[in-house]
Amino acid sequence: MFAGLAGIPDTEPGAFATQVYQECPPEGNAQTEHLKDLNKLKNRGYFPVNTDFDTTASLKNILKPGKDEKRWNSKKAARITGYVYDVKAGGIETCNCKTKDPDKRDTHIEILADPMHDKKMLRMIVEVTPRLREEMKKNGHNWSTKALRDKLLGRWVAFSGWLLFDAEHANLSENTWPGREKNWRATAWEIHPVTKIEVVSKP
Repeated sequence: MFAGLAGIPDTEPGAFATQVYQECPPEGNAQTEHLKDLNKLKNRGYFPVNTDFDTTASLKNILKPGKDEKRWNSKKAARITGYVYDVKAGGIETCNCKTKDPDKRDTHIEILADPMHDKKMLRMIVEVTPRLREEMKKNGHNWSTKALRDKLLGRWVAFSGWLLFDAEHANLSENTWPGREKNWRATAWEIHPVTKIEVVSKP
């Protein structure tokens, strides 16, 4: 939960969030089986339990340079602490049935290990999905992109949730395509979906 701030509740581990959101199923409107499977991971609506967490998956270790597709496991969860550099609506993607409504898309959060070093190639992405946002709304809590930006931007935050290798962005990540001019992230590994958010003290 937010330390000293209202808005982010603890959620019962193992509980399920909304599976079909705004008539968009977990696989979204993807056409290929590979992308359908990826979208189902992005749209997971169940919450990790203690045994799901990989305690070695720190931000430092995830950002470590090198070919990293198999470094972590998308069946595991992690708790990652970082400095929130940016919070914004995610892109138009098949996981959300290509909705153009920013309020029904993922919230894209960029985090850093050190705010004094903020180059794009040093950032990790974590994402709040519409399904988890809807689950929090049911309990009277606001996980909208605007609310998260207002409360998290420029703060140290611990994000818990499922690990995901977003293969759609592997060719824009420094670890999988080193030196590419268009790279805008360190790794294609994400916390996606985020299931818990805690504002913390600077490490």
